[in-house]
This record gives sequence, C-alpha cells and structure tokens, in this order.
Amino acid sequence: MASGGVAVASLWTEVNRCGQNGDYTRALKALSKILHENRDDVTALHCKIVCLVQNGSFKEALNVMNTHTKVLGSEVVFEKAYCEYRLNRVESALKTIENAPDQTDKLKELYGQVLYRLERYDECKTIYTDLIRNSQDEYEEERKTNLAAVVAAMSQWEKAPMEDLGLSESTYELCYNTACALIGQGQLTEAFNTLRQAEELCRVSLAEDSDVTEEDIESELAVIHSQMAYIMQLQGRTDEALQLYNQVIKLKPSDVGLLAVTANNIITINKDQNVFDSKKKVKLTNAEGVEYKLAKKQLQAIEFNKALLAMYTNQADQCRKLSSSLQSQNPGHPRPVLIQAAQLCREKQHSKAVELLQQFSEQNPESASGIKLTMAQLYLVQGHVTKACDVLRSIEEFKHKAGMVSALVTMYSHEEDIDSAIDVFKQAIEYYQAEQPGSAAHLALVREAANFKLKHGRKKEAISDLEQLWKQNTNDVHTLAQLISAYSLVDTDKAKSLSKHLPSADTMSFNVDVDELENSHGATYVRKKAGKVVGENLPKEIGQGEVKKKRKKKKGKLPKNCDPKATPDLERWLPMKERSYYRGKKKGKKKEAIGKGTQGATAAASAEFDASKTATSPPTSPRPGSATGSSTVPSGVVPPRQQKPSSGATRKKAPQKKKKGGKGGW
Repeated sequence: MASGGVAVASLWTEVNRCGQNGDYTRALKALSKILHENRDDVTALHCKIVCLVQNGSFKEALNVMNTHTKVLGSEVVFEKAYCEYRLNRVESALKTIENAPDQTDKLKELYGQVLYRLERYDECKTIYTDLIRNSQDEYEEERKTNLAAVVAAMSQWEKAPMEDLGLSESTYELCYNTACALIGQGQLTEAFNTLRQAEELCRVSLAEDSDVTEEDIESELAVIHSQMAYIMQLQGRTDEALQLYNQVIKLKPSDVGLLAVTANNIITINKDQNVFDSKKKVKLTNAEGVEYKLAKKQLQAIEFNKALLAMYTNQADQCRKLSSSLQSQNPGHPRPVLIQAAQLCREKQHSKAVELLQQFSEQNPESASGIKLTMAQLYLVQGHVTKACDVLRSIEEFKHKAGMVSALVTMYSHEEDIDSAIDVFKQAIEYYQAEQPGSAAHLALVREAANFKLKHGRKKEAISDLEQLWKQNTNDVHTLAQLISAYSLVDTDKAKSLSKHLPSADTMSFNVDVDELENSHGATYVRKKAGKVVGENLPKEIGQGEVKKKRKKKKGKLPKNCDPKATPDLERWLPMKERSYYRGKKKGKKKEAIGKGTQGATAAASAEFDASKTATSPPTSPRPGSATGSSTVPSGVVPPRQQKPSSGATRKKAPQKKKKGGKGGW
C-alpha cells in the first residue's frame, strides 16, 4: 500500500509540473495512471477534463463528464457549458448555465458569450455591464471590448441608437467596434476615421512584439481593411473597395467568417458582370463553420446573393431551388418571392410573376407595399397602365404621398382619364385636410390640383381650390386672376366683385430705366424707336444755311443680257417644269453618237456598213431566254448586280500601277 501511495504522489507531482509547463498531453498520461488506481477520483477526473479542454478535445471532455455525472455533480458545470459552447451546441450551453446552482463570475462571462451568439443583445449588454461594474481584474479590457461588440451589433442589426457607455478607445479592438456601431448609424465618414485610428493602434501594439512578422500584422489588419472597403462600397467608391477586398482575399486569413463576408461583398459589386469571378468567390461562402461565425442577417444576405447569382448565370432550376428554400426558411420575407418573380420575367412569363406576387401580398399584408410596387412595374412593362394605377392606389402606406400622387396623375393623364386623376387629387387633399390642414404639403397639392383642372378646361371644378388658396394668401395676384377667370364662366357678377381686389395699374408699374435696359448686354439687337431726347443729348439746331446731308441710294445691279425695256417674266421664280409655257423635251431626235463604234470609226462610216439599215435585210428577233445585248443566266443562279452604264458600251478600266517607294499611295 505504501509503495502504491508513493507512486500516486509522484504521479500528482508529474501532473503539477506538466500543468505549469503547459504539457497537457503528458499530464493526461499521468492522470490516466492515477485513475487506474482510483476510478472515481474527483480531483483526477476534474484535472483530466481541464487537460482535454486545453488540448481542444471538447467531445472527449464532454464524454468524461457525462460518464461520471454522479461523481462530479456540479463541480464541472462551467467546463461542461464551455465544451457545449465550443461544439456550437449553444442552446445546450444556455440550459447548462441557467440550471447551475451558483452563478460565478466565469459562468457569467460564458453566459454573456452564449447570449451574444443567440443574438439576445439586450440581455447580453446587461450581463457585461454588471460584470464591468462589479469586478476588477486583468480582464477588464476584454469585457469592455465585448460590451462594445454588443453595442455595435445592436446598432447594425437592430438599428438601435448608440449609447455612450464611457468606453475609451484605447485599443484597436475597441476602436474597431466603435467604428462598426457608427456604420450602423450611417455615420460613414466618422467610422472610416475611427478605422484609420484602429489600424494605427494595431500596428503600434503588434510592432512591440519581436516575434510578430509583417505578414502577421497584415493578417490581423485584414478585418479592419475589409470594413474600410465596406464603407467605400457604401459611399459609391466601388473600384477602391474592390481593390481592398481582393487584397484581403489574397492574404487568405484563417477567419472563415471574414473570408465569407468579403467574398459576398465582391459578388454584390460584380452584380451581373464578371460572373466567372463571382462563381469563384461564392465557394468561399460555403466554407465549413461559416454558419457559426456570422449573424443570421449576414447568412441570409449570402443565401439571397447565391440565388441572384444563379439567376444571372442562367441557372433557372438552381435559382428556383434556392429561392424556394429561402422562402420556406423565411416565410414572411418578400425577397425570395421577388427573386422568383425576376426569374419568371427573364423567362418572359410576366403573367405568372404577377400572380405569384399577388398571392404573396394577400398572404402577407405587412410586406405587401414593396410587392405591390413591383406588381405595378410589371403591369407597366406589359402596357396595362390602368391596372398599374389600381395596384398603386391600393397601397395605403404610400397612397397620399406626393410622389405617389404625381405618378398616378401622370399615368392617368397618359390614358386621358382626367376624372380619375382629379379623384386622386381629391383623396389626397381630403387626407391632408384631416391630418395636416394648412401645411405646406396640403397647399402644394391644392395648387397642383387647381393648375391641373385649369389646364384641362375644368375651370368650374377649380374654383373651390383657387378660393382656398386665395384665402390663405389674399396678396397672391396670380391666384386671384385665375379665380376671376374661372368665375367668368360661371358667375360673372362674382368675377366682377373679385376683380375689385386686383391692384391698380399704377401700383403694378415698375420703375424701369428703358434706356439702360436697351443698352444692356442682352438688348444688342433691339431697334430703338425715335423719340424726344432731353438733356445733354439734344441735337444741334440746323442753321438756315446748313443743308442736311442725305445718303445716296445705290442702284441695284441688273442680271447680264437683261433688257430693262422688256416686261419681266412673271413665272421666272418657278422651276422650268412648273411654268405654263413649258412643253417638255422634244422626243425622237437622237444625237449623233460620238465614239460609240470601233476605235477610229465615225457614225457615218458605221452606218454605211450596218446591214440592218438596208432595205433588203429582214428584221431580227431576240432569242428565247435572252435579251439584246445581254447573256442568258442559268436557272437557280442569282446574277450579280451591275451598274447601268451612262451611255454607249461599257469599258473595263485597266488597273493602275502602284508607285514604288510610297506608303500605299497611288
């Protein structure tokens, strides 16, 4: 027995030494020997579990705990929850922590991590705030970093306003998380500057370690650079963003989540262009373990982009399969249905696309607004303007918006349905009269309605609108004039009474210097009228002996061979063929053909030897299938087109010789 006790003591000494040196594999061998002596040694079992966890053997450690549950009891609650967390069994880890008899600080730390993975950010923030307030140790910076990460996630995914928790930006991790929170609030410039600060802090902190290489620094900076590229992409600087994204991809960082997000963002920049590059990048989003590294909205966006990429690459079946899967996972989300509708439109099945959207809008009225806008667009593509208007008017959320009213009036005007357009104005005005009477939007709609009615000859209907506008501003002369014009068709007495409110001609006159106006830059070609001139510009009085000089008029030049005594032709301005005395060219007389015979022959000589012109020669008749002066063409062969010669027989032009020494010149 004594020798056995000495052996066990030496084994515990070995375990202690290996634990201090970090040699957990050797410590496990010693612990196995101890447990061989005493199978239910609680301390040895606990030490074995810790060594397995340190070596990353989480499954084996969990098996040991499950096997010796009765012996260990609540001694290893933290280790069990941690192993479940690391094995991505987050729900099991949550139950283990919540069922623990004592909530220690390290268990609360793990509880915060579990809540963060489950995206229960409000509870997670409460846990970390309590830990920072009630604990003081060397892990305070890590807790502040985790709290900043929670605030950033709430800002990005839940659009919650940022809270000033008094977290200093002393480390590059804190700066990075602050930048993420600023991105969620839309403060892109401030976020970019904060990322620059994080980059500098990261370089300085890592440069102090002599074992860290430049490659290690660039790998650590990859997440910061990827976030910078995202900001550039949001700002429209896509070329710079794409360059920075590709730099991150080339580094091949070990974080599969970072690679997946970067590759996804490159795909969004490529869109329907450079699809081969997108096909390569999409493989990075399928890496093992990505689903545990990213938030649900990030994973959802990646899946949507996969479906869109399948559509852009004409993989119709794959697109339908992915979009159907997305719809089953997110039944109330409109994007999978929109992708299916887009695929149907690419296949020229617009009617089916409209039916699909109509069915979804009826089943999910809370998401119907965007769906109905797409339906209206599809109806317009098909030329069904009235149906598009009906769909737009059914959207209660946008029904009375100024943009919607403008679009509806424009479309109804295109269809010449003036009554429906006026009805749109009427409903919008009634809405603002009840909700925001007298507001700028209300009066703007009234004015537009009045102008529209006047434009289409509905002066009687415009009277009420014009009266409402004039009562709001009795000094508006333009509205008053329109009102008087409208009343002149309905009630002349009312028009006369209203005309008394018009300002007099004297009050409407403007003090304008006519001479200055005529001499201005824009009045160069204005012809001045003769009038009395006062002041220094008075002309000198003409003396009795002085004679006013007159300019001599130049006589117009007559055309050549013109007889001034003869009466000019009254039809000289008309073309020759349109004049009354034109009889046309004389026919029947042919000019003598010059140079149409053989070389050196004259017309007289050729006529002398022409047998057809003699009285004794019989007339010739053309052969079947041929014409005079042309050759026959075999059936089925199309003859080449030829230009008609201007006169006489055609001649072939001899090719010209190319000059030597020139560069292609003739």
